[in-house]
Amino acid sequence: MELFKPCIWIRAALLSVPLLVGQIAVSQLQTDVGVTPLSSAIAAQEKKKDARKTRRTPALRNKVYEKLAEAQAAAEEKDLAKAEKILNGMIASGGKRALNSYELANVYNLYAFIYYLREDYANALKAYENVVAQPDIPIAMEVNTKFTIAQLYFVQEQWQKGINALLDWFRATESPNANAYVLLAQGYYQIKDYDKALFNVEKAISIYKEKDKLPKEQWFNLARFLYFEKNDINKTVDILEELLVYYPKKQYWVQLSHMYGEQQKESEQLSAMETAYVQGMLDRSTEQVTMAYLYLNAEVPYKAARVMDKGLTNKSIEGKSKNWEIAGSAWRQAREIDKAIPAMEEAAAGSDQGELYTRLGNVYLDGDQFKKAITALNKGLSRGGVKRPDTARLVLGMAYFNTKQYARAREAFVAAGRDERSAKYAAQWIKYMDSELARQESLQEG
Repeated sequence: MELFKPCIWIRAALLSVPLLVGQIAVSQLQTDVGVTPLSSAIAAQEKKKDARKTRRTPALRNKVYEKLAEAQAAAEEKDLAKAEKILNGMIASGGKRALNSYELANVYNLYAFIYYLREDYANALKAYENVVAQPDIPIAMEVNTKFTIAQLYFVQEQWQKGINALLDWFRATESPNANAYVLLAQGYYQIKDYDKALFNVEKAISIYKEKDKLPKEQWFNLARFLYFEKNDINKTVDILEELLVYYPKKQYWVQLSHMYGEQQKESEQLSAMETAYVQGMLDRSTEQVTMAYLYLNAEVPYKAARVMDKGLTNKSIEGKSKNWEIAGSAWRQAREIDKAIPAMEEAAAGSDQGELYTRLGNVYLDGDQFKKAITALNKGLSRGGVKRPDTARLVLGMAYFNTKQYARAREAFVAAGRDERSAKYAAQWIKYMDSELARQESLQEG
């Protein structure tokens, strides 16, 4: 039985990043843009001075406020055409010059809100850029809008522009939060700057940990992916172990098992996979077969056979020839010949090559079913595709010998001996058979 080798599907799982940057940006935007635009504007205007630098902002006049409130109410009722018509009227009635910079910023802010609701992100982006282009708007409004601009660039997959906009936001804000670092990390991930991506996602994780908050699962997953891409197996293992503390899911046990294998920690590799198996997590055929291989590698064939037998019986393991072969081989190694035989019969029946019939013949020989061994071995040799025909003929000779078909046994041993790999054993069997025949003849004469 060959030793287990890492499967492609496990590597694919390790390389997957479960949440794309666009999804993160949209999700965050739904929260950010969902804040009532006009209320935010008024709150920003009336907010008392804090320790940050402030700027003198023009007043929002009542008549402008009333129009904005009317447009906002229409937008919130999903009457976007009416809301846009009101805003168009505000611009057209006196032109942009009739509005001061703060009023105009609020008009553009509401335009952006309307475009966002229509999922017209390109025009929403232009409107938000017009917001920050206005002089003397509240610092809070400018900072928040810059963050939204960065998010919209990411939504449109303009990664470098999104990164640049987000870095501009970082320079403008005094206390960037963990989500912002994750968004920046995702941006760097998209342009394959993995070192910067890793720095920023680790920063986000550390911010949460310092506040005794649980970092989000997708943050750990991004870090896991990045460490794996850097071929830093030890750190990948650290992240997976931490994921399992907070998010004990099947895929992390499977991935951790694979990573322990990369570290050549066979015992831990088996334990991680076994933990998932005993919890009933391994519901895929490939996962259960992997479990069986790990037991075989650890020289625990009985458990390997039990895994295969259970899965093949309840059909959670695909009933193809290869899987029956694994089951049969495991039962044979566990010296459970009576159970190995039906498994190998299934394996041979599902194969168009002779190899599995010769293996079945070996199992029949182990079970002292010599006639069945002869039939299976001859069938395998006649079909072809046998890896070691010489070995098969040696076994065939043994089966003939045990059924006292000595002439055919000799033919099989002679044929096996033509291959130098089996010449020594074939000669020994012929010598033994000759001595046995001589002994029998002597007994008859006596």
